[in-house]
Amino acid sequence: MENEAVAGVTRIIPPRTSAGFEYTFPAIRGIQAGREFYVSMCPLRLIPKIFIFDEDELPPELRAQRLLNKGRLPALSKYILDNPDDYVFSALTASVDGDMKFESHDTDGVGFRTGQLHIPMDSRFLINDGQHRRAAIDLALRENPDLGEETIAVVFFHDAGLARSQQMFADLNRHAVRPARSIGVLYDHRDSSAQVVRVMAGRSAVFRGFVEMEKSNLSARSRMMFTLSALYYGTQALLQGVDVKPDKAADLAQSYWEAIDKVLPEWGMVRNRTLSAAEMRRDFIHSHGIALHALGRIGNSLFRESIAPSVWKRRLAPLKKMDWTRSNPDWEGRAIVGGRVSKSHQNVTLTVNYLRNHLSLGLSPEEQRVEDAYLRGDA
Repeated sequence: MENEAVAGVTRIIPPRTSAGFEYTFPAIRGIQAGREFYVSMCPLRLIPKIFIFDEDELPPELRAQRLLNKGRLPALSKYILDNPDDYVFSALTASVDGDMKFESHDTDGVGFRTGQLHIPMDSRFLINDGQHRRAAIDLALRENPDLGEETIAVVFFHDAGLARSQQMFADLNRHAVRPARSIGVLYDHRDSSAQVVRVMAGRSAVFRGFVEMEKSNLSARSRMMFTLSALYYGTQALLQGVDVKPDKAADLAQSYWEAIDKVLPEWGMVRNRTLSAAEMRRDFIHSHGIALHALGRIGNSLFRESIAPSVWKRRLAPLKKMDWTRSNPDWEGRAIVGGRVSKSHQNVTLTVNYLRNHLSLGLSPEEQRVEDAYLRGDA
């Protein structure tokens, strides 16, 4: 049978051998911990066919992978389908329970490292890392089969048994750290809300120089007033469902937060250096993420009533007379639990309710349910 070129990178060659058919991948040979491994490219159309998971019905001690979280798959698949010219997936890692053979191009030098990797088709391919990517690729291919000719990097290891596969899974995930949400917002150029927040943080006098762009938690001595992630969630809540053109969204959001700045004098005191950011965070609620989120939801309600600045700015005036100090006992159970600021969904809602009552805004049925439970002592 003739060789089949796939995307100019990987060839799948099924010659008839004494052992049956085989896959042949152009590959690079490497050494880790004294063991050979191989790096190649595989067409996406083959990923669902040759790579398998551990059986779901097996107990954890007999598997080499965690169970597939199917709830993650629609978002991953949508990411591929929505960005066919701009998606990025890291390599899959797989153990091969079969007689892999590597034929190098030469006996030494670079040629010794490059060559053809032959894997019998009856081999068992077990994914050590990337099971959700594999499943998402499968879903995406069902909607867009043209993706099948694209490729993904695959790292092949010899299967050395269950214990080794389990150890590989543990080692591959041992030091994995999810990046801080703030730097994710900073680097995300697809998310319109992230774009709005980056623009505001760079041009508004309220935020410029006072937003932590990388970390999602502020140290006790930080001179920053807000984190980018807290401002992101507040602004996302502010603009959700609001009928505003994309190129005007940043202007609208900026005008709202600058109006909020006028009713919260401590923000200006920090910029004027009459109050330190650390002191403000220690003594007041209004620079914390829960307050920004709640203020965003309040603004969203006002925007839905009227987009005219003269209207919603006037409605914000009572916020200036509120007691925003952490010592205010009204915050306990709403924004503060056990002396610490809480950002749970329920606490955000209870904080929103408190602001709505001060602004004479009605509660939604869900907000009223949460409020009633809080007043009964069930929260």
